[in-house]
Amino acid sequence: MFLDPLRRAWRRWRARRGVPVFHHSAYRLPLPSLEGQGGIEPRRADFAAWYLMEQQVVATGFLIAPPSVSYAQLGRVHPHDYLESLTRPETLARIFAVDPTDLPVDETLNTVRLACGGTLQAARGALRFRRPMLNLLGGFHHAGPASGGGMCPVNDIAVAVAAVRAEGLRGRVAILDLDAHPPDGTALCLRDDPEVWIGSLSGCEWGPMERVDETVLPEGTTDEPYLAALAALLGRMPQAELAFVLAGGDVLAGDRLGKLGLTLDGARRRDLAVAEALRTTPSVWVPAGGRHPECWKVLAGTGLALAGRGRAPIPADYDPLGRHLAAVSATLSRSTLSSGGTDFTADDIAESLGLAPAELKHLLGYYTAAGIEYGLGRMGILEPVERLGYENLHVAIDEASPGHRLRLLGTAGGREHALIEVVLEKKEAAGERVLFVHWLTLRHPLARFSDNRPRLPGQEVPGLGLAREINEVLPLMAKRLGLAGVAFQPAWYHIAYAGRYRFRFVDPARQGRFEALVRDLAGVPLLEATLAVAAGRVQLNGAPYAWEADTMVAWLAPPAAGAAAHSGGAAAAAAAAVAAAREATHFSLLDAGGQPGSADRRTDPRGSESS
Repeated sequence: MFLDPLRRAWRRWRARRGVPVFHHSAYRLPLPSLEGQGGIEPRRADFAAWYLMEQQVVATGFLIAPPSVSYAQLGRVHPHDYLESLTRPETLARIFAVDPTDLPVDETLNTVRLACGGTLQAARGALRFRRPMLNLLGGFHHAGPASGGGMCPVNDIAVAVAAVRAEGLRGRVAILDLDAHPPDGTALCLRDDPEVWIGSLSGCEWGPMERVDETVLPEGTTDEPYLAALAALLGRMPQAELAFVLAGGDVLAGDRLGKLGLTLDGARRRDLAVAEALRTTPSVWVPAGGRHPECWKVLAGTGLALAGRGRAPIPADYDPLGRHLAAVSATLSRSTLSSGGTDFTADDIAESLGLAPAELKHLLGYYTAAGIEYGLGRMGILEPVERLGYENLHVAIDEASPGHRLRLLGTAGGREHALIEVVLEKKEAAGERVLFVHWLTLRHPLARFSDNRPRLPGQEVPGLGLAREINEVLPLMAKRLGLAGVAFQPAWYHIAYAGRYRFRFVDPARQGRFEALVRDLAGVPLLEATLAVAAGRVQLNGAPYAWEADTMVAWLAPPAAGAAAHSGGAAAAAAAAVAAAREATHFSLLDAGGQPGSADRRTDPRGSESS
């Protein structure tokens, strides 16, 4: 039963050539607070999947949706009382380092069980078809038999090994753990299986682990010494009937918890070397941990390596979210977005007779509420909201002063809540007609503020974790309206930070200072950084700094009204002005007592690693 989808996918692979990849839209954890916690990218699996499909590494229709692993399969590794404890929000909240109110238990376990199912099905497929398989979520190597931590509730590798053993696999299983942290949980789970070999190449020492061939590298180890140590480990790896590879993304230089110093090219060379060493061995590849903005590129690079695509780099400016949403938007017709349906209601009759005020039919003269709702669904924005516990999602539009207001409403606990609210107007900025955002709020009223998720300036309730998606959708709306871009004035640092992928300050000097602020606070979690800026605990070149709420714009193209200023030498001059302001600006952080503090807030990786 489990192999039927895999057989169909395998036939497609043989016809089109591609890499068998396991992925599910629910691989994104329903934990909105994660993104602000030290570099975690909750969309990593999505980004890698979209890139691999665009590059035709994964053939159209070849992403394999995994089944959810059963509790009986989990029970081969984890005691039932421990599994029962995972149904309590307090247990999962500790493992994921979030507040219990910010954790929908069923949906979180759904993500974990799907990931485990992907690893197990990949193992079955690798054994059957004698080739590598890639699962875009997994490698929960810190989970022991009766304990979880570091975002690892259960151990998918151990569960898969136990399942294929029960299904008849004999002989050696090799586990090559190339996450930057040791496989402590995996070693405990598989200590009684004498035919399991575990090899580890990590950047930190956590004490002896039974039956692990462990190499601990010095902090900051770069590509060449890392690859030399890898070659030695591969030389000691025994022949096996099945191999698992934890191709950790936390090996990159600058990862908040990884402590190693690899480049993206070094990580790709790592995967190519392992793929060559395992070319005759069925293998399962999983991403394990990573807290770096480019971790998704490591995962996509694993897919490229398995497809024999060599060391071709992923472009530095490649924006997977923007490209994906733009591609979806291109499939949405005007009639779909502007149509409100054909039903004639009693309210319509009352309006036509002048007995009731006319309702707003089209947002900004273009979008109907039904069209917006359909578009949000197609772009994958409604599913994450539903997974947080909201039902009956629907869009409402009405007049505002100024402009028009759009709201996404949903029910939870018998109450209707406004989850997304935005006030928009067509107006002028920097000499161009733009979509101006007067007000935007993303609200998760079921969650609460806590020590792990303190209230940010301007927040009434915690957010939904969808700021990046909305910042990509607004320019797509402006494009349909024939406008030059989207503009707003960020009242707080975290708002500008969330928009930095698409938006830039109109004033080049202001943009340079903002880039310097992002640079100098890079070692500080976003929550702490924005609170420090708001509280006046940040200094600019040694003087107190107050946040500058200037206009930011995401241009769709160089503004026509200022074309001369955005071409040729003038464009170079503007870029030079940004760079000059950035280099001349240095921010420092004061502690709560007003004394100079450190911008490096690394924490114990045992308690907060992202896997």
